[in-house]
Amino acid sequence: MSIMNSQRYRPTPAPRPSQRYWPDQTLSQAPRWLSTDLRDGNQALFEPMDSARKLPLFERLCAIGLREIEVGFPAAAAGEWAFVRQLIEERRIPPGVRVSVLTAARADLIERTLAALEGAEQVIVHLYHAIADDFREQVFAIDRGTLIDRVVAAVLQIRSHAEAHPQTRWCLQFSPEHFSSSDLDFALVVCDAVSLAWLQGGERELIINLPATVECCPPHVYADRVEFMHRHLARRERLVLSVHPHNDRGCAVAAAEQALLAGAERVEGCLFGHGERTGNVDLVTLALNLHSQGIDPQLDFSDIDSLVRLVESCTGLPVHPRHPYAGDLVYTAFSGSHQDAIRKALHAQRPDRPWQVPYLPIDPADVGRDYRSLVRINSQSGKGGIAHLLEQRGVRLSRRHLIDFSARVKSHAELVGGEIDAEQIWQLFRAHYIDRPPVWRLLDYELTEAGRQISLHLEHNGQRLRCQGTGLGPLDAAVEALQQAVEILAYSEFALSAGSAAEALALIEARYQGQELYAAGIASNLLQASLLALLNILNGAEGLSHQPG
Repeated sequence: MSIMNSQRYRPTPAPRPSQRYWPDQTLSQAPRWLSTDLRDGNQALFEPMDSARKLPLFERLCAIGLREIEVGFPAAAAGEWAFVRQLIEERRIPPGVRVSVLTAARADLIERTLAALEGAEQVIVHLYHAIADDFREQVFAIDRGTLIDRVVAAVLQIRSHAEAHPQTRWCLQFSPEHFSSSDLDFALVVCDAVSLAWLQGGERELIINLPATVECCPPHVYADRVEFMHRHLARRERLVLSVHPHNDRGCAVAAAEQALLAGAERVEGCLFGHGERTGNVDLVTLALNLHSQGIDPQLDFSDIDSLVRLVESCTGLPVHPRHPYAGDLVYTAFSGSHQDAIRKALHAQRPDRPWQVPYLPIDPADVGRDYRSLVRINSQSGKGGIAHLLEQRGVRLSRRHLIDFSARVKSHAELVGGEIDAEQIWQLFRAHYIDRPPVWRLLDYELTEAGRQISLHLEHNGQRLRCQGTGLGPLDAAVEALQQAVEILAYSEFALSAGSAAEALALIEARYQGQELYAAGIASNLLQASLLALLNILNGAEGLSHQPG
C-alpha cells in the first residue's frame, strides 16, 4: 500500500452531460492561435526578458504566422509598459497582427493598461478574474454577486474607453481564471454577464477564454466542461471560444485537442511549452500534431533549429533533446534495427505517396532537418558511446556539434583500431576544439559599461593588438571588437566535473567564411572560457589574415 495519502484529494467536479458530442467530432482545420510567450512564458523565467530579448522573439512569432500575440502585462512593471509602448510608437506591429495585453479586474490597473495602448491600431484587452469558490472565499472574501458586479464594472470601464477611442479596433477577452476547478453554472453566469455588458449597443468582438489555470482534471473532463460552455453560453454566435491549457498533469496538448473537438475555436500557448510551473500548452507540438494528420496548422516551422536557438537565447531555457518534433534527438534512431527500418522505408518512399516511414511521424525535412543525423549519430554511439562519455565530464554537445565530433572520432578509431575509452575521447575533444594552434591568443581583457563593452588584448601571429567592441553582452561585444564577421549560432556553458570542478567550459557554434565551425574554451570563469572559445573559432578556420582595425 502506498505511503502517500491519496484520500486527501478529491476529483475535480465533472459535468454529467446527457450526451457528449465532442468524441464524435473530427478536426479539419487549425484553430486561431495566440502566443503568450512574451507574457505568461516570460513571467515564468528566472530572469524575465527585457525589450532587447523580447523584440527578436516578437518578430519571429510574427514571421512564423502568429496573428495574435500577448505582449505583456503593462500595469505590472515599468519594463512591461515600455515594451508595449515601443511596439506601438516604433510601429513594430505588422499589418494583420493584433497584440494582446493582460489586466486584472481592478480600475487602477485597467486605467494604466488602456493608457499603454494609446495609438494602437487594433488590440485585445485581456481581462481576468478568478471565479473558483476557493479563490472567491479564501482570497477575495466576497460573495458571488459582488464578484459579478466587480467583473461587469471592469468590462464597462473598458467599453467606455473603447467608445471614446474609436480610432482603435478594440477586442475584449475575458478569462474566468481557474475555470478548470470552478462551478460550471457560476462560470456560465459570469461569462454571460460579461457578454451582455460588452456586446450591447455595438459590433465589438468578444473572446471568452476558458483557462486551465492549473490543470487539475483529465483531458476528457476539461473537454466536457468546454462543451458545456459551448452549448449553453448566451450570444454564442457572437463569441470566440478560446482555451488556455496548462500542463500540470502533463496533458495540456491532449486537453487542447479535445477542447477543439468540444467547440473551442482558439488556443493560447507558448512555443515549446514555456510558462509557469510545468508550462502552457506547447504550440509547436500541437501545431505539428495537426500537420501530421494532414491539417495545415497555418504556422511555419520549416526551420525548427533556428527557432529553437532563438527561443533558447531569448529565454535562457533549453529545449529538451527529446522534445517532440524539435529536440536534437527526436529524428535519431540509436537502435540498429530502428535505423535499418527507417533507411529501408526512406528508400521506398515516393514523393507522390503519403508519408509512411517507421519511427518518423513526419518527414524531418518538413521542419528543416536532413537525414544524415539518422545515421551518423547512431554510428558513433555503437562502440565508444561518445555522447555518454562526454556527459560523464559534464559536457553535453548539441546535435550538430556531436555530428561533427563523431566523424573525427570515427576517423581516429579507424586509424588506431579497437576501442576508444573515455580519456581518449576527451583528449580528442581537446585536440580538435580547445588546444588549437594559437594563431589568435588572448592576453587580457577588460569589461566595462555593465558588461556591454569589452577591451581585448590579443596576440595575432606574434603581433600584439588591442581592440574594443560594444554589444548586448560580453560575447556580442567581443565579436564586434574582432571585426571578423563571425556569426554566433549557438552557445552553451558547463562546469566541468571529473576532477576539474573549478573549471568552466564554453562551447560555441558559429558561421564564418561560409563554414559552420565548432570550438570550445576552458578557463577558471565562464567569460574567459567563452572568449577563448570565440578565438578558437578563428584558430580553427583556414585562410585567416584580416586583423581588427
